[in-house]
Amino acid sequence: MTRAQRKRDHIKYALSTGQSRRTGFDDIEFVHQSLPDTSLEEVSIQTKIGGLSLSSPIFINAMTGGGGKDTERINGQLAVAAREAGVAMAVGSQMSALKNPEERQSFVIVRKLYKEGIIFANLGSEATVEQAEAAVHMIEADALQIHLNVIQELTMPEGDRSFKGALERIERIAERLPVPVFVKETGFGLGREAAEKLAKLPVAAMDVSGFGGTNFAAVENKRRANKLDYFSHWGIPTAAAIIECAAVDGGPDVIASGGLQHSLDAAKSLALGAAAAGMAGTFLKVLMDEGPEALRDELFAVHNDLKLIMCAVGARSVTDLRQTPLIIKGETFHRLHVRGYEPAAFSQR
Repeated sequence: MTRAQRKRDHIKYALSTGQSRRTGFDDIEFVHQSLPDTSLEEVSIQTKIGGLSLSSPIFINAMTGGGGKDTERINGQLAVAAREAGVAMAVGSQMSALKNPEERQSFVIVRKLYKEGIIFANLGSEATVEQAEAAVHMIEADALQIHLNVIQELTMPEGDRSFKGALERIERIAERLPVPVFVKETGFGLGREAAEKLAKLPVAAMDVSGFGGTNFAAVENKRRANKLDYFSHWGIPTAAAIIECAAVDGGPDVIASGGLQHSLDAAKSLALGAAAAGMAGTFLKVLMDEGPEALRDELFAVHNDLKLIMCAVGARSVTDLRQTPLIIKGETFHRLHVRGYEPAAFSQR
């Protein structure tokens, strides 16, 4: 099977598998504020991640790697929607384009259609400094995402089986690149242990990409004869991952992703400590089911709803939102408690 065919299979299976809604966000509630002392017109959703200023904390996260004309079409439509809504966008892994020049156009199209936008390049942790530089140059990227996908690779029949030296490679890339470097999971969640290691490196942000959204172990299991079902239930739920990463002293900025489905999930992510919120599967489904105009409308609606939620809880800015009291309950409360955190403290902010 070619790499392009595998990427097409990933899109097909990701859409058919859907999202499990096991992110932990349903265990998070805002404390109602009867006197928020705010007005909608003064709410600002501007934010910063890794030194980059964003007009919105919502962005289109990585979802499609190399896949020929199909990927080029999807990436082009995503870029147009991002441009019209004024949000940042990440591309999928560019490794295929570095190895096969015929794949380059499926990534170059993004910068061609979104000339003034903030765009994140993307490579896996196996990348060299030279490959990272080439990926950034290819799309004139404003930052580079380095993705971690141990569980997907182990579940993938033809996947990698060695992950040694990843931290050292990330450190070299972060030291050498002229743009910020973000490290992201791929749906299995960054926890405290990984975050503490990344905090020692010149990494600008870490994207938790938690469990509960598109499950790439489940996707790869659809391609296997002998299923590794245990990996389909493996990972750190997104809500818990945000808290664990945000609690690391001196750590990089935190980006929330992994199963965010609407503006309320995004607002909860920001209130838990994230500086931005990436959405991939939700936006891809809207694009594939309803078309580019529907995706643009969805982006505008998410922005509007986020502002309404912030107004309701008295948050004029993303920074204010991080001080908003929250109730944490259920499995997320238990998980955080046994991991040594104090979930009750969020209700007393």
